[in-house]
Amino acid sequence: MARPPGTGPLGIVAGGGSLPRRLVEVCRDSGRGAFVIAIEGHTDPATVAGTDHLWIRMGQSEKAIGALRAAGAEELVLVGAVKRPSMTELRPDRLTFKFFARIGFKALGDDGLLGAVVKALEAEGFTLRGVDEFLADLLAQEGCLGQVVPDEAAWRDIRRGIEVVRAMGAADVGQATVIQDGLVLGVEAVEGTDALLARCGPLRRAGPGGVLVKLSKPGQERRADLPTIGVRTVAEAAAAGLRGIAVEAGATLVVDAPAVAEAADRAGLFLVGIRAASS
Repeated sequence: MARPPGTGPLGIVAGGGSLPRRLVEVCRDSGRGAFVIAIEGHTDPATVAGTDHLWIRMGQSEKAIGALRAAGAEELVLVGAVKRPSMTELRPDRLTFKFFARIGFKALGDDGLLGAVVKALEAEGFTLRGVDEFLADLLAQEGCLGQVVPDEAAWRDIRRGIEVVRAMGAADVGQATVIQDGLVLGVEAVEGTDALLARCGPLRRAGPGGVLVKLSKPGQERRADLPTIGVRTVAEAAAAGLRGIAVEAGATLVVDAPAVAEAADRAGLFLVGIRAASS
């Protein structure tokens, strides 16, 4: 459920996927309204249909900030997938260039970069909100989301996966790994979860398939980058020959949970929300 309307429309910096549109609809239904910053090559055009918005290319932060202020947006949400660009692809404007000159573009991992972006936007006078504050019903619950239940061998792989992802997260590398019989078939880096699953398919061993474990990073900036899964994640996991998916309860967004659980059941995969600190 959405919080009561704040001051002015909610500013939404929209990446890819369906989550930005879902947030726009929540704002519309609450009577608050939204102003969307849509990013060329990332935002689905359907996200901004019938909504006040501005299209920008990556790196046009001055234009985006000016439009948000003109719209009266004081609170911002960063939502949706955005592929990290190279500096050549970015073509930064003056404000963006100053930001990267200050923080060092290559010195930060993804979470460090997102944390710096959040601080920079706060310095511009905006209040950053997490998408889970508006879409709390999308957060994964603890326990099995479908009918398939992990056995003890799967739980061993899940516990091994937690160890691996926690070590990766401490280095600000990625949020996911695939484990089979205790072996690390792959870890997520800049390519994302879908590409991780595609890489791991040919690496699977004989016997029960591997397990995808997806968690938030230690100290992760929740307002910028919560782990997210959807029906496509289940389809990719099934295509890779996996036996199940474990995500962090209370810290992972499940887009359309009933459809995701149904897809997992059809594929014969388990889908389980875990408390990583105690698993």
